[in-house]
This record gives sequence, C-alpha cells and structure tokens, in this order.
Amino acid sequence: MKTILAPIDFSTATESVIDAAIDLAQATNGRVVLLHIVQPPILTSDYGLAMESFQEAVTLSEKHAAKRLAELKTRAESRVPEVQVEQVSGSAIAEILEAAKRNSADYLVMGSHGHTALYDLLVGSTTHGVMRRIQCPVVIVPPPQRGEHK
Repeated sequence: MKTILAPIDFSTATESVIDAAIDLAQATNGRVVLLHIVQPPILTSDYGLAMESFQEAVTLSEKHAAKRLAELKTRAESRVPEVQVEQVSGSAIAEILEAAKRNSADYLVMGSHGHTALYDLLVGSTTHGVMRRIQCPVVIVPPPQRGEHK
C-alpha cells in the first residue's frame, strides 16, 4: 500500500491538494495522510505577546486545526478507505520532511500558493524548501484560479 502525504494549511489550495492526494491514493491503492503544521506566532519585538497570550494563541490554533482536520478526514474517507490525520507544531519544512520519513511516504502532494518570485525570495517558499530535500516524488498542485470553485 502506497502512502500519500498531503501537508495542508487550510488555505484556498487545501481542497485541491486533498483532491489530488485522494486521486493518487485511488490510483495506487494507497492511503492518505493529511498533515497540518501549527506554526507558533512570530514575535518581532520585545513588546510582543505576553507568554500567557502566546500560549493562548497556540492553543486556539491547535484546537481550530484539530476540528478542521477531523472534518476534512470525514469527507476524504468517503472517497478513499484509509485516511490518517497528523497535527504537529514547528517549522513547516522540517516538519514535512520528518512526517515523510515517519510515514515512509511514497508520494508528497503539496499546494503552490502562486506567490511572486519576490515574495518567495523575501519570505521563502515551503514547497521549494521541501522539494530540495525530499526523497520521494512530489506532486505540486497549482493554486485555484480566481472565481474557480470546487
């Protein structure tokens, strides 16, 4: 059985990424692992969030993510028999690479947000960072076009 790892961030690309992962799982008699990474808030000054507020923000993000993952899992299970969800905290690139190893991923299905080259240069591209280091084939799902609905 093939394992298809699909990191999702609940952006507009999420539905397309899940659809592509399910299609691949159906074609390979595989299972889908939906991965969400909760990234801690970035503090940019000494006047950032107080530690209590910081932890509240992380906890709230984790609860929201767990609920959303459960919903997505239920929908995906109607199309493919084996769906697993994982939620971790940390840096997106490192956590995706770790999840790929942990799950012995045969394929990785990721979304592309279609940012400009300048944005990727200044902020960085998770997809690019993962592709440089991953050991399995990667399927890149383009961002949905404006007005495109599933």
